[in-house]
Amino acid sequence: MPTSNKRIVVNDRMQQGYSYTLTEPMGENFHPEFKPELTPKQMLAMGVFGGKYMTDCAAEFPADWFENAKLSPERRNPKLNFFGVDASQSLAEWRRKGWIYEEDPRGWFQWYCRYYMGRRCPDDERQIKRWKAVRRHIAQIKKNCLAGDPNCRRRQKQALLHWAYDARKL
Repeated sequence: MPTSNKRIVVNDRMQQGYSYTLTEPMGENFHPEFKPELTPKQMLAMGVFGGKYMTDCAAEFPADWFENAKLSPERRNPKLNFFGVDASQSLAEWRRKGWIYEEDPRGWFQWYCRYYMGRRCPDDERQIKRWKAVRRHIAQIKKNCLAGDPNCRRRQKQALLHWAYDARKL
């Protein structure tokens, strides 16, 4: 279903009056090197970011993304994560490291949700490069864990889920 040139206006706790245009159909026409294994909806339902990430900005995204989402409006709850462990750094740390693009103040997952929806922006190339760099963790898990062992390197596997890699298969 084409969504070309649909305008999204964002008014949440971190952004007021920010708007962007969807120029691609949802979930389609990704950069050829960007092949996420999980959709934002799947990630939210599995449990990512301790459930805290998307609690005040649901109006920006499709309602069905939140039907089975594991969310924690009060504070981050690592028990909601698929692997039950904390695998996140603070937003302050992301800012300190220069990982935050000003149009996506929540970080990579916000960029990915908007990209998935159909937004394309000047930060796409950098974010895709960051996504590709996370693959190094897959090799470490394969080297150090028995295939399918859910208890081996849970924090690393949870971090991979945060980047749309399906670590359940590892």
